[in-house]
Amino acid sequence: MTSLFLAAALALTSTGCIKTMILNGTIEGTRKASTALDTVGDLELVRTAAQAGLVQFEGMHKLAPDNTDALFLLTKAWVSYGFGFCEDDMETAHDAGDAAAEAHHFERATLAYGRAVKYGLELLSHHASGFEAAKKNDASLRAWLKDNFSSEEDGADLFWAGYAWLARTSLGKDDPAMVAELWVAVALLDRSVELNPTYNHYSGSIALGAYHARSASAEMDESKKIFDSVLEKTQRKSLLVQLNYATRYACAKQDPAMYEKLLTEVLTATDLDPDMLLTNTISRRRAKRWLTEKRMFEQCSMDPSPGGPLAPAPSTSPPAPKAAAPVAPPPVPAASAAPAPASSAKPAAAAPAAKPAAAPAKPAPKK
Repeated sequence: MTSLFLAAALALTSTGCIKTMILNGTIEGTRKASTALDTVGDLELVRTAAQAGLVQFEGMHKLAPDNTDALFLLTKAWVSYGFGFCEDDMETAHDAGDAAAEAHHFERATLAYGRAVKYGLELLSHHASGFEAAKKNDASLRAWLKDNFSSEEDGADLFWAGYAWLARTSLGKDDPAMVAELWVAVALLDRSVELNPTYNHYSGSIALGAYHARSASAEMDESKKIFDSVLEKTQRKSLLVQLNYATRYACAKQDPAMYEKLLTEVLTATDLDPDMLLTNTISRRRAKRWLTEKRMFEQCSMDPSPGGPLAPAPSTSPPAPKAAAPVAPPPVPAASAAPAPASSAKPAAAAPAAKPAAAPAKPAPKK
């Protein structure tokens, strides 16, 4: 009888192990296959797939809480959904003047990035403990990252965790406590680029280039250096580079000609990488929105450049004939002439120019 119970217990244990192996294998395969969506340019299809994927990955994590592939997929998926759709819906609502919808989508994006940060930090904890202690200052965090993260795969994990932190801070720019810890995102992204500089088509460098152009008084020379380098390395086939170069650097630099040229390139480029179709489609959708006089003024305090794509087209109509000079009225006798009363109205004060909104980088992250 004892041997029967032992056999039954062994069978149950073996069955549990097999189920765990199958689950872990499924999650691993899902991670490897997830990059297939990068070749799809139908944003409505991708939106539906992204929403379904989030539910699926949440379920995987529930069943396998220590599986790092599931944590990676969750971090990446929440970041990508926040950037590709929640923020995009927020911008659309803003341009339409729908304040209620804009606030709603802002909340969605905030929740998406917050969840990505949560899972990103959980993912990093499987590499090493002690993040909160290391976060006491920049030097200690960078030392912790150097001691515990050393592979290309580590670089990918650090990218998604770092970008999630950066994007969450960008939306929460009115929260002083959140802004005060922006340097955490930079430390994570710096280490990511050190370990895996080409990951996700140089997305780490793109995010850092946007960060260094966060204001006109920031590290603008470093930003330009990064963007120029990534443009060359990607052969200008990753339109996310030109989009961020325009909306971050050229915007902060107050260079409308550069801004318009880069965004026009995003909209008209033809020799592109089919493996980057999704990111380039999102970039073009954003570029079309940002290449408007309204957004140039509201976000960058710039007017269109003379002769640029947004400048008024020259009139092709023949000039209207000049009107004949009116016949002068007969002179008023001097005795009856009276001076016209002086106007008491004061000229209207000029409206102050809008200040550019602070905004960091949104690599569409993909892989």
